[in-house]
Amino acid sequence: MRHHHRYLTLLLFSIFLLFCFYFQNSVVTFTYNSYFRYETERAPCACGDCPLDRGRLDWFSACYEPTVHLLLNSSNSVLRADVFGWWKGLQNVTRVANYTRVVKNLFPLFPEEEHYSDAGPDRCRTCAVVGNSGNLLRSHYGPLIDSNDFVMRINKGPTEGFEKDVGSRTTHRIMYPESSVDMDNSTHLVFFPFKILDMEWLISAFTTKNINETYMEVPSTIKANKDKVMILHPEFMKYVYVNWTESHGRYPSTGFLTLMFVLHICDEVNVFGFGATKAGNWHHYFDETLTLYVNESHAGDFEYQTIRRLEQEKRIVIFRGWT
Repeated sequence: MRHHHRYLTLLLFSIFLLFCFYFQNSVVTFTYNSYFRYETERAPCACGDCPLDRGRLDWFSACYEPTVHLLLNSSNSVLRADVFGWWKGLQNVTRVANYTRVVKNLFPLFPEEEHYSDAGPDRCRTCAVVGNSGNLLRSHYGPLIDSNDFVMRINKGPTEGFEKDVGSRTTHRIMYPESSVDMDNSTHLVFFPFKILDMEWLISAFTTKNINETYMEVPSTIKANKDKVMILHPEFMKYVYVNWTESHGRYPSTGFLTLMFVLHICDEVNVFGFGATKAGNWHHYFDETLTLYVNESHAGDFEYQTIRRLEQEKRIVIFRGWT
């Protein structure tokens, strides 16, 4: 009986040890997996501090929609009624073309590739958004701008003669017909269509070259690589208008749309050439014609406050220049 009691005690003790070991291992595994999953959500890229940190519930996360369509293609070209209604309301021309017919002519001509689908925990894509403010003059930002993976320039902002301050590389040029400019064969043309006629002009510029006027005279053609054309989706334009400018103004400015576009494709966003000079003047770095950042179409004040908040929340880095 004594031996039997000893064996029973030893068996129970062994079971207890096994249970403790199993439970401890389960806790460790659960804790590790939970921590790893949290870290993956917290840091979706390989940068030291990812601007698109989705691990916190805050203003940015409430506004930011990672699944919104960025670029237009044949598979997503059918617009929701609310998107089409808002976008069609931007048309300021007397003749409004048939959207469906125009889209059918777009994508046999231009590529439909997604260039930014490689996001992940191993990527750290740095991007420079280069505006046209006079505050770039004497900034010596050129090498810093060129060191980014992507260099996005807006409208007609030139580099020749200004390389020391604005850099010499251009990977993407943002434009629409009224701001079109020739570019080299290696640059992506990121086209912002504010009206259906803009899409017609884009087709014409690479084919018949018969459209030379919208609401103003525009070039009938441009030098650009047809295989590097990308077209911003009207859904994205409305999303920025509703989520980020809270429906202020008629539609977002080109600069603000560009900044929000870059926030969706880049891991580290560096902003140059936005805002006034230190003297409070608003003019381009390539001319001294004074410009207005507030007009009847754009809510410049609200956009500026939103950009400041993005900076304060460390979603972007703003370089303000010296002039």
